[in-house]
Amino acid sequence: MSQERVSGCAGLLFDLDGTLIDSAPDLAGALNRLRALKGLPPLPYEALRPLVGSGARGMVGAGFGLQPGDDGFEALRDAFLAEYQARFLDETRVFEQAHWLLGELEARSLPWGIVTNKATRFAEPVVQGLGLDARSAALVCGDTTPHAKPHPAPLLEAAARLGVPAGECVYVGDDLRDIQAGRAAGMRTVAVTWGYLGVGEAVTDWGADLVIETPQTLLKWLDLA
Repeated sequence: MSQERVSGCAGLLFDLDGTLIDSAPDLAGALNRLRALKGLPPLPYEALRPLVGSGARGMVGAGFGLQPGDDGFEALRDAFLAEYQARFLDETRVFEQAHWLLGELEARSLPWGIVTNKATRFAEPVVQGLGLDARSAALVCGDTTPHAKPHPAPLLEAAARLGVPAGECVYVGDDLRDIQAGRAAGMRTVAVTWGYLGVGEAVTDWGADLVIETPQTLLKWLDLA
């Protein structure tokens, strides 16, 4: 993991949940609403937040102990998504760090885009509702290409929409799959510690080119500060 400054960055791509936006309160709220409908007590927010990056699969797994392929998983997943769709902008906000960083990139005329595994029917209204749609040069969702992250296809599609070679892009995320996807796409990768980070390997073991606690560190690394 190099801390040396790099040059030649022509565009940046970002994961959405946990990197640009804090959607954990609404996702956790949707799960606990579904648990209440099933006669179950709420789970602590602190236990659910790290699992947000794994989407509906992680939420249903945490809330009901079921995984894809288990009896009843699909019905609970669909019920969870319906609860989430009813409240996906109640408490979701752009991270303060991300808000500052995007402003700095725009001041330097650096294009940026979003690559998320969130389905289009959720990602588009969330991005629009938070005012990011008019600022982002690309939005690639989990169902935009035949493959989702950690496959590189969504990142390569986003780079093409930015009009930037993949090798001149930096991908920024908060999950191991983000780093795997970025590396597979031939991009430099950055992991942010203000996100959800998941469970398992420590963020410093993901193989990212840079791990940051503050957005200012990214600008310095890109020789933009």
